Amino acid sequence: MPENTAADSNVLKVHDLRPARGSKKSRTRVGRGEASKGKTAGRGTKGTKARYQVRAGFEGGQLPLYMRLPKLRGFKNPFRVEYSPVNLTKLGEMFPEGGTVSADDLIAKGAARKGRPVKVLGSGEISVAVAVKAHAFSASAEDKIKAAGGSTEQLPLKAASKQA
Repeated sequence: MPENTAADSNVLKVHDLRPARGSKKSRTRVGRGEASKGKTAGRGTKGTKARYQVRAGFEGGQLPLYMRLPKLRGFKNPFRVEYSPVNLTKLGEMFPEGGTVSADDLIAKGAARKGRPVKVLGSGEISVAVAVKAHAFSASAEDKIKAAGGSTEQLPLKAASKQA
């Protein structure tokens, strides 16, 4: 084995590394007696916060925000069916030549949302004969489609929820 040379003895090694003297300072342990930051222990003098921890949301005796706000009221039906509405005016614009219109056609053209059942509403007029297949119709929409020479067919609701 070769002997250690002068160059090898000046090499810095990981196990020799130490922090600079005075750079590491032990933390102050507060509240441990008069001599070592005892007494108020960094909490100041008097007052609620000096004596004990105040719970979150406590407003010093003022009526707290959670009690000032109104309570949640009412009932939200978990079985509510949210339809994607399509008006007759839109049907007339998108299908000016008439023909058969299904819920999938309306979704493909962007008139209805995918994953929601389609409901045709009676807002506006329609002059062409269309055979509409949708999940629901308003009474006025059904009357106006039949008056224009078209027909309506109601699709089952479960088919719409499976598309999502």
